[in-house]
Amino acid sequence: MFKTLPTYWPTQRDHKEVWSIAWPMILSNITVPLVGLVDTAVIGHLPESQHLAAVAIGSMIFSIVYWAFGFLRMGTTGLTAQAVGADDDTTNRTLLAQSLVMATFIGICIILLQGPIIQLALHWIAAEPLVTEEALNYASIRIYGAPAVLCNFALLGWFVGNQNTKIPLLLLTVTNLLNMVMDIIAVYGLGMFADGVALATVIAEYGSLLLGLYLCRRVLKPMGGQLLRSSLTQIKHYTELFKVNRYLFVRTLAILFSLAFFTAQGARQGTDILSANAVLLNFLLLISNGLDGFAHATEALVGKRTGRQDIKGFYRTITTAAIWSLIAALLFTLFFWLFGGTIIRLLTSLENVQQQAMIYLPWLIVLPIISVWSFLLDGIFIGATQVKAMQNTMLFSVFCVFLPIWWLLRPLENHGLWIAFLTLFFARGVSGGWVFWRLSHHQQWQIKRK
Repeated sequence: MFKTLPTYWPTQRDHKEVWSIAWPMILSNITVPLVGLVDTAVIGHLPESQHLAAVAIGSMIFSIVYWAFGFLRMGTTGLTAQAVGADDDTTNRTLLAQSLVMATFIGICIILLQGPIIQLALHWIAAEPLVTEEALNYASIRIYGAPAVLCNFALLGWFVGNQNTKIPLLLLTVTNLLNMVMDIIAVYGLGMFADGVALATVIAEYGSLLLGLYLCRRVLKPMGGQLLRSSLTQIKHYTELFKVNRYLFVRTLAILFSLAFFTAQGARQGTDILSANAVLLNFLLLISNGLDGFAHATEALVGKRTGRQDIKGFYRTITTAAIWSLIAALLFTLFFWLFGGTIIRLLTSLENVQQQAMIYLPWLIVLPIISVWSFLLDGIFIGATQVKAMQNTMLFSVFCVFLPIWWLLRPLENHGLWIAFLTLFFARGVSGGWVFWRLSHHQQWQIKRK
């Protein structure tokens, strides 16, 4: 069937374009899990394991709360990249303003609804009482960063859509360094525990927003076009953003449900298993954030090609990104095989947690080459704003593959949980690949062929 797909071998210019966007995003994305690694390392070396488990649960809650609104980044990137391709500076400016308005409104709503959000999440996870109490302290502080986090999503999406990935690198590097320093001060200097980690993160999130707005103003200054102020006050002008973002919202909820389900099932097997899985999920963050560098490049360039109606460039970009994504995935697998045990020992000195994490490390070693295709396809669908297909493949993978396989493999306990988790990524790659072929075969990428 793949003979029916058009093939355009990438040129040297294509490789340069992908890398010019990808390398700053790879570096900046890798700094994101480094914060989690530092949080885990700072807490993981305290004598009681409930501190590590509490941070794991609290972080998972906010992965759901915040990542559920990840469409503020993804939707902004795709639409902005298409505006760049069409040389439409007015739409470019308007998209930024609309995304920031939406982000601020949603962030304030999250703060107002913090009681039921936190209580429901902690009740559903049902961890041990000591862990639940400290996780509540963490969440009650961390939630006040919501407006900053969501506005940062919008800013990052806008910068990437404009193919300006050096600013996100600067933003995330400064922010994460601030978070690391504040972590150490709060825990070792002030004697705080999970609440100190949460406070450090909130301070860093607002620091990132202030820096991002300053840099945004500098980028806008030489740009043409004008902001249509009426587009900020009338709901009808948000139609395109709503149309794209509703599918991304459902898609994100589905994947975050799977992460929450994974964490909850680990918690039901005891604190040591929960803590070991929390340590290993940092490997997943390294994988996803590293490979997302090429996915972000794909989003920006595919969106630009779509805006310019350039079908040949569209396929050359995809081929280039696929080549480099596979190389990166193989390097991740090799790195985890050689140094996985060392990373685990750096993250925690608790022997029981170390032993449990080493048992399940092999699943993380093979994860990069299984998951790489889902990340790449997400980048294609976001850039081309084919987000309904992205939503449908995620729903299929979670509810028709991940959950049934977990149910069948329950006798294998945590091994069965990890196998089911890997099949989630495999199913996303297979179903997304089928959709990609179908859209290509029927010429449904909304690009007029010249």
